[in-house]
Amino acid sequence: MFVDRVQIDVAAGKGGDGCSSFRRERYVPKGGPDGGDGGDGGSVILVAEDGVDNLSYVAHRKQWRADPGRHGEGSNRHGRNGEDQIIQVPPGTIVIDAREGFILKDLTCAGESVVAAKGGRGGRGNTHFKSSTNRAPRQCTPGEDGETRRLILELKSIADVGLVGLPNAGKSTLLSRLSRARPEIANYPFTTKTPHLGQVQIDFDRSFIMADIPGLIHGAHEGVGLGHDFLRHVERTRVLVHLVEPMPMDESDPVANYKDIRNEVLQYSAELGDRPELIVVTKAELPNAEEVHKRLSDELGRQVFLVSAVTGQNLNVLVQEIVRTLDAVDLSIAE
Repeated sequence: MFVDRVQIDVAAGKGGDGCSSFRRERYVPKGGPDGGDGGDGGSVILVAEDGVDNLSYVAHRKQWRADPGRHGEGSNRHGRNGEDQIIQVPPGTIVIDAREGFILKDLTCAGESVVAAKGGRGGRGNTHFKSSTNRAPRQCTPGEDGETRRLILELKSIADVGLVGLPNAGKSTLLSRLSRARPEIANYPFTTKTPHLGQVQIDFDRSFIMADIPGLIHGAHEGVGLGHDFLRHVERTRVLVHLVEPMPMDESDPVANYKDIRNEVLQYSAELGDRPELIVVTKAELPNAEEVHKRLSDELGRQVFLVSAVTGQNLNVLVQEIVRTLDAVDLSIAE
């Protein structure tokens, strides 16, 4: 099950209490205080890990608690610190404080972490309170309570290239042809219900990540269909590849379909309108694909690619253009 948004409660461990104790040994009169400190409570820490691709691991458990610290003991023995509770999440997870609404951390890279709830400090034993005027202190302090938080974890897939388009436009087929990803492929709309990532190998030491975003429909930016749930996965992509089907099953106009989905992306985020976009007419093996390709090129006044994931037509040309566009984006960022 793919989960990309979940709400959980986290609670750090309470610190152990300090100990009030006095040294009691034979032949040691007036031994003095020897109460040890309590251990610190464990913290709840979220860590971005490679190999974790969604939040289903977190979703099955709504409450996450770290261990409390142990109490201090006599003979100046300090209590053991509580163990931290580590929660593994995918890179690209945004950690949000649900009550206050602010972002704690955007875990974009593997290895990044954030302390979502800090453990309470251990209390001090009575040894700390001895002085020249108070040689037999009996006071000690309790451990502090650990922090508690309600978190919203929201995953935005991290990919270099995002495939967008109407359902059944050929996104899954193209991804499976260019990478080792194996999304479900069938001849009906909404076959893909979750984003899929695939690594496209360019040469021996270079590759890029391509994401297949579930099909968008009219009204997607308002939550119609699957669009609103998965449009956020497009936000992290550097290049959009918009696939247009030449013969839609509902006999709609392919050019109008492109403009409709383009508008949905812009309605969701105006910033996405500035993102580099490649327009691709898929299923070049169909009889009217050439005609749709020419119409789209003429109306938009820009380059449109015509490819076939079945026959392999122009796939190398498309990959080369994607690489060129990614290089241009990297160059503009460096400048």
